[in-house]
Amino acid sequence: MKFKNPYIIAEISGNHCGSFEKAKKLIKCAKINGADAVKLQTYTADMMTIKSSKNYFKINDGLWKGYDLWDLYNKAHTPLSWHPKLFNYAKEIGITLFSTPFSEEAVDYLEKLNCPFYKVASFEMTDHPLVAKISRTKKPIIISTGMANLQEIEATVRIAKKNGAKKIILLYCVSNYPSDINDFNLANIEILKKKFKCDVGLSDHSKGNLIATLATSMGAEFFEKHIALDNQTDGVDIEFSAKGSEIKDYVKTIRDSSKLLKKKSSYVNSPDKKMKLFRRSIFAIKDIKKGDLFSKKNIKRIRPGNGIPPSYYSLILGKKSPKNINYGEPIKNEVIKKLNLK
Repeated sequence: MKFKNPYIIAEISGNHCGSFEKAKKLIKCAKINGADAVKLQTYTADMMTIKSSKNYFKINDGLWKGYDLWDLYNKAHTPLSWHPKLFNYAKEIGITLFSTPFSEEAVDYLEKLNCPFYKVASFEMTDHPLVAKISRTKKPIIISTGMANLQEIEATVRIAKKNGAKKIILLYCVSNYPSDINDFNLANIEILKKKFKCDVGLSDHSKGNLIATLATSMGAEFFEKHIALDNQTDGVDIEFSAKGSEIKDYVKTIRDSSKLLKKKSSYVNSPDKKMKLFRRSIFAIKDIKKGDLFSKKNIKRIRPGNGIPPSYYSLILGKKSPKNINYGEPIKNEVIKKLNLK
């Protein structure tokens, strides 16, 4: 499968709030606002954890403080029964839909739906049996690297390659929700590209477009952003989601940044070349006959830039004109050539 560069993924996660119709609207919203793909999360609560009220399973701080893990995942999951209909709907409106499976069972289910590629979440990156299962599909695999050190990433990449993964994409990620600007070290994007020699991107849990813009300049080519509908106020990930038209702004910022960075080196930009017409150049301010000496009385450095540059002014002063030049006419390059000036 070929991916556009940059490739922008809209993550629905649990922002459908248990509504199938809202899930469809989110897919449509991603399409309208220019995302390349939409991502689901494929799990049920029992694929993630067990139902227990012991302290091990309680979330004690952060965005989801107070939840037991089971309750959070049960609230946020995308029902498996929705998946076939959502895949069909995405196909109908012309946007790619794929998913993050959280168990081997989820991979098998998604394979039946012809999921085109897969994502491994940061928290599952060290689940090597799951990574191996996904890799055996031989489909592209996107791996988020939040919380991981280079040794852990290297081990996961090794497992993926060993089990048949041909296309591996690593996403630099800060697993803090929402992520503060000070949490990021975008130099890690360059480190990942250099060490693993693969495509690298950003799983973006920050607010706004700044981090994504800077990540583009560091070489990021894939971007994942949680989304919500315009004016949506509910949703488990609403705090760090781009809403409605914000998605369009996010996409445009990344694409514009990417275009600028892809331009070949050239000191003068094309628009600047056109504006050269308004520079100064040397013009005749009196009729000049062939053989007349160029002087301050018959030539002047003025706008526009149709004549030779002002840098030739002192060089031609006192030289004989090789031709007749009328008042208001520019001194052309042929004069320089006939006077053997460089």
